Amino acid sequence: IDLPDVDPNRILAELAEHGLTPSQWGGGVEVVETSAITGQGIDELLETLLTVAELHELKANPDRPAIGTCLEAEQEPGRGVIAKLIVKNGTLRIGDVVVCGTTYGRIKAMFDTLQTKRRVKEAGPSQPVNAVGLEAAPEAGELFVVLDDISVARTVAEEREAELRRKELSQITPRISFEDFQRRLAEGQLVDEDQEIVNLNLIIRADVRGSIEAIQKELQKLEHPQVRIKILQASVGGITVGDVTLAEASDAVIIGFNVIPDEAARSLADQKGIEIRRYNVIYKVTDDIKALLEGRLKPEEQQVELGQAIVKQVFHISRVGTVAGCYVVRGTIERGCRIRVFRDGRVVGDYELESLRREKEDVKEVSRGMECGIKLAGFNDVKQDDVLEAYKIVEVARTL
Repeated sequence: IDLPDVDPNRILAELAEHGLTPSQWGGGVEVVETSAITGQGIDELLETLLTVAELHELKANPDRPAIGTCLEAEQEPGRGVIAKLIVKNGTLRIGDVVVCGTTYGRIKAMFDTLQTKRRVKEAGPSQPVNAVGLEAAPEAGELFVVLDDISVARTVAEEREAELRRKELSQITPRISFEDFQRRLAEGQLVDEDQEIVNLNLIIRADVRGSIEAIQKELQKLEHPQVRIKILQASVGGITVGDVTLAEASDAVIIGFNVIPDEAARSLADQKGIEIRRYNVIYKVTDDIKALLEGRLKPEEQQVELGQAIVKQVFHISRVGTVAGCYVVRGTIERGCRIRVFRDGRVVGDYELESLRREKEDVKEVSRGMECGIKLAGFNDVKQDDVLEAYKIVEVARTL
């Protein structure tokens, strides 16, 4: 409730829209208003937690091997992967073998999440810790379990990684390089006869796992029937030679968020012509991709109605053809527009306006209530009382 102009009722309504009916509205979800600035509601929150735990008999056994959830993960130079883990049941200790999602490792050290330099030897139920020792940064939300044998943990992690890779490969669609992607967007030739959709392949590197998930979520909002933004790899840490090699093989662009490429990766990227884009604000990533697509997609052609005229008299002029003497009843007739010819309520044809004259002078436009002479390109069968409808085609930038 520290935000200005906060509306608690609106928040409750949004929770209800997602199936989380607050207890204040007769549901089963407890909602407590708290303030990090004044401390308002903290006591009520603690009391509510204890009440809910007692009501639902939420208990844990600290004497068993730990299971829990990864809240966040990052990779720090010199320290390796640091995963913020919270224990759900059991006790996590230094030396435990852990498998978490598609990664594994032996816990080498644990630190308090608030006092990040204070080491802890074990973590019991509901206690979060920063754990060091995993081989790679796990996804936020992945469950972790403690196993007895590190070889078993390695096997489980590798099987999960292989299964994930199979799923990703099964979704492969035609690839396209960034350069070629830009060119084909500009030419409006995204779709070939033998392929329905193309990919803009991305490789994402970020400082923490949470940044990756936020970027992925924002990129999912960019939709287009001809384009799919496909994330080939998203991992924590600096940009490496392996990323550049993958980008070359898959025609991908590398996105670096709060990370930089090492010197070897930078040199190889320059040598291979691989584009590395670096950002420090999440919305700028999506804005950049969106601007690329919107700015280079072939504009849509839209018809803009200009005006309407009625043929009052028809003149047949040698070496010129048929000229329609018209009266503008609505809007304007402009030079360079197109004309639809209606006769008895039916469309006779659609032609370019060859000439527009008023009082024997060529004019740029004729407005409502004025008379003019109209000559249509390639059409001389104009009849009295025909309705001429003027329109022009404008190009409108396509948006996602």
